[in-house]
Amino acid sequence: MKKFSLYIVLFASISLAKVSAQVNSNQLVANNIGDTNAFLDASTNFNTSASSSNSIGKGLVFPNTDLRLFRFDTTPSGGADGITFPSYFDGMVVYNTATTGTTADPALTTQTANLTQGFYYFSNPNGNANGNVTSGVWVPIGGNPRVNVASAETPTNTAINGNTIYARKGTFTTNGTSTSPTAYSPAGGFPIPATATAGIYRVTVFKAGTGSVFANGVYSYDITNGNLITGSPSMSVVYPAGTYDYIVEYTK
Repeated sequence: MKKFSLYIVLFASISLAKVSAQVNSNQLVANNIGDTNAFLDASTNFNTSASSSNSIGKGLVFPNTDLRLFRFDTTPSGGADGITFPSYFDGMVVYNTATTGTTADPALTTQTANLTQGFYYFSNPNGNANGNVTSGVWVPIGGNPRVNVASAETPTNTAINGNTIYARKGTFTTNGTSTSPTAYSPAGGFPIPATATAGIYRVTVFKAGTGSVFANGVYSYDITNGNLITGSPSMSVVYPAGTYDYIVEYTK
């Protein structure tokens, strides 16, 4: 009987050690909310008056993560059936410490550029269908919704069938006699990486600092070399000689 009791104590001690290795708290966390929408309530009590210790303030502290170095470890995900992580990390939140740079996880098809310090969540709604994290992308939380399009590839807030729309800005020069620009800046235009989902979403032509209005498109755009033909979808047009601004939006 004594040996049996000793076994019970040892088993309980090992079990508690395993739990404490996964969940750490500076104070006792009581999860007594039962079968409700919240899976965990860490409140010590419901007294939020000025005289309560709760008024001092409590919050959830996230570990710091450098998304330039972050790599998904899918080993414990249960393989193709995702036993441990059925969502394949969709909705996972981290606090990113990198103030610049691009993610580089080789498991992801789409990398997130122009990293800033702050919270990011992993968007992977198709994880279950694909059985992996490949289709996911890191998305900033609560950042400025405006996207500053520059010559560097910039992910926008728009997606088509789950594929992020990217944008780049440049200029082209015309001689007034041809529908083909004579030069681009940056040189060579913007060739689009060849993938199964690559395509031009939109090309916008404008002239900064003037009241000139041009068609929000071009007659054609070669995604392999970035060359365009001026005009509209219905006819080619020779632009007057000069330099024009343009933005290419595309999937890849």
